[in-house]
Amino acid sequence: MRRLLTITLAATALVAVAAFAGVGRPEAARGDVASPDTVTTTGHGVVTVVPDEASVTAGVHTQAASASAALSQNARLMNAVVAALKAAGGRNLQTQQVSLYPQTSPEGQVTSYVADNSVSAKTKIAGAGALVDAAVAAGANTVSGPSLDVSDRDARYRDALAKAVADARLKAEALAKAGGFALGPVSSVTEGASQSPPVPFLAQASAKRDAATTPIEAGTQDVTADVTVTFRIR
Repeated sequence: MRRLLTITLAATALVAVAAFAGVGRPEAARGDVASPDTVTTTGHGVVTVVPDEASVTAGVHTQAASASAALSQNARLMNAVVAALKAAGGRNLQTQQVSLYPQTSPEGQVTSYVADNSVSAKTKIAGAGALVDAAVAAGANTVSGPSLDVSDRDARYRDALAKAVADARLKAEALAKAGGFALGPVSSVTEGASQSPPVPFLAQASAKRDAATTPIEAGTQDVTADVTVTFRIR
């Protein structure tokens, strides 16, 4: 009888110890591992580049008494514009818009028809002015652009991402110094921005071609990136 009482008391003591351990460390009772302390900062990276590509859009606007005449005149001139763009070194030609609509009098009667057609072409910056001139000489009477861009934008964006992560680390190091803790390895990184889009550059073309080539200045563009970085605290 005394032996049975001793075994019962021992088992009760073990249950009590296990319960106390679960209360003292809830995560142990659940089987989870506590998350380490972290610090999170944001970083901004900028890479300044010189555009080396241009996209020009050239079009033809015609007006005639009938819809078929307006469209026929437009097609004849537009075919010449397309040929001129290709001959001047334009590539990746793409039609942007084709439209045909009536013009009406104040009384609502149709007086004429207007046809529009436009196409874009890409070239190097050095050839952008010549592309505009060639299109106008061939009959284009509407020109927009050029839209300037860099051929290796993806690579430059990756450079900006690297700068953004470095910027986030500098901020975290400043916080660590002020807070009196040591900065550990990176826990997570989140990309927070897309690449900067090409910047359009407005140009106007005269119906009369000048002797000088239309000037196009490349200037510079900023490729930017933003990230959010979480560091462990040691």
